Amino acid sequence: MLKICVIGLGYVGLPICLKLAKNFSTIGYDTNSKRIDSLKIGIDHNEEFKKKDIKIKNLIFSKKIEDLHKCNFYIVCVPTPITFSKKPDLRYIEKSFKLLSKILKKGDIIVLESTVYPGVTEAFIKKLEKKTKLINNYDFSTCYSPERINPGDKNRNLNNINKILAYEGKDEKVKKLIFNVYKKLSKKLIFSKNIKEAETAKGIENIQRDLNIALFNEILIICNKLKLNFNEVVRLASTKWNFMNFSPGLVGGHCLPVDPYYLTYIAKKRGYKSKVTLSGRDVNNDMKEYVINFANSVIKISKVKKDKIKICIVGLTYKYGVTDTRNSQKIEILKYFKKKFKHTKGFDPFFKTTDKLNNDELKKYDFFIFLTKGPKFKNIANLLDNKKIIDPFCYYSN
Repeated sequence: MLKICVIGLGYVGLPICLKLAKNFSTIGYDTNSKRIDSLKIGIDHNEEFKKKDIKIKNLIFSKKIEDLHKCNFYIVCVPTPITFSKKPDLRYIEKSFKLLSKILKKGDIIVLESTVYPGVTEAFIKKLEKKTKLINNYDFSTCYSPERINPGDKNRNLNNINKILAYEGKDEKVKKLIFNVYKKLSKKLIFSKNIKEAETAKGIENIQRDLNIALFNEILIICNKLKLNFNEVVRLASTKWNFMNFSPGLVGGHCLPVDPYYLTYIAKKRGYKSKVTLSGRDVNNDMKEYVINFANSVIKISKVKKDKIKICIVGLTYKYGVTDTRNSQKIEILKYFKKKFKHTKGFDPFFKTTDKLNNDELKKYDFFIFLTKGPKFKNIANLLDNKKIIDPFCYYSN
C-alpha cells in the first residue's frame, strides 16, 4: 500500500502534501516545530491555505522520524538557498538525505523537488547508497521533479502547470507508480530519462526570467538618463509582433536571486566562467541603489525640511500577493530610509507587521515610495496627489 511522505512543508512542500493527501495516506514532515504545531491546528502562516484546506482525513503532520518508517514514497521539498558568498547551500538537502538513510528500505521511491545544479541528485544518491548499502534503481528508485510552485499565483497552480519527471531507471512498474502519484498533482507530465538535464532545465527557467527583468531594469535606467518616458518607449516597442514585454522591478524571493548562482557555480567548476547569466544578476542586485538614489533625488528638490519629512514605503514582500520577504530588497530600502528619516514607515497589506493606511494616514505623509505593482497599491496611488508619489519603476506614473 502506498504511503507518501513530503519532507519540507514550505511554499513548495505544503501544496504538494495537501493535494496528495486527498488521494493517498500522507505524512507532512518538517523539522520546524512551530510550523508543524501550526499546521496541526489548521494554520498556514504563509497564508496560502485556509483551515478547511489543511484539515484532511488522510493527512498527518509530524516532526518525528519514527512516524516515517511505514512510508514508501518520499518527496523532498526543502530550500536550496545561497551562502553569504553566493555559493550553493545544500545543507537542507544533506539533512533530508541523512534522514532518509535511517529509514530507507527496499522498494522505496525518492523524488527530489528542490532546485539544484546538475549533478546534485546523483551525488546525494551515491552517498545514500554508501550509507544504506542499497542500490539505486535496483533496491530503491530515484526521480527528479523540479518544483514549479508560484506563490500567490491563483491561475498557475498545481492543477494546471506542466510537471517534469526525470527517471533514469528501467523498471516500468516504478515509472507507472511515479506517474500515478504525480498525475494527482498535475494534468500534464513530461518524462525525461536524464536527471541532470532536468536539473539544468529548472535552473534556466528562472535564469531566463531574471535576465529579461534585468534587461528592462537597464532600459528603465537608460530612459531616465535620457529623460525619456519609459512606458511610452515600451508601448511603442510592444507593437512589434515578437517583442516580449516584462516589468522592471526589485527581484526577490527564493528562486530568481538564487538559481543563477547554482548553474554558474557548477559551470565554473567545469572550467567555464559565465558571461551573461551573472551580468543580469548584477543589474538586478543593484536596483536597490537605483531606488534609493531615485527617491533621494525627488526628496532633495522638495521644500519639506529634512527633519520633518514623512515617508511611506509601499510594498515590502518580494512580490505582490504573498507574505514572503525572502531576499526582498524592499525591506533593505525601508531600513535605509528609516535610518535617514525618522518619520518613515512601511506598508504592505500582505505583510502583517505593518499598519493599515486609511484616508487620514494618507494625508500625513509627504512622500509615498511605490516598490510593488498591484491593484491594492494602484488604489492608493489613485488617491494621492502626484507630487507625493515617488515611482521608481513607472508603475503608476505616465
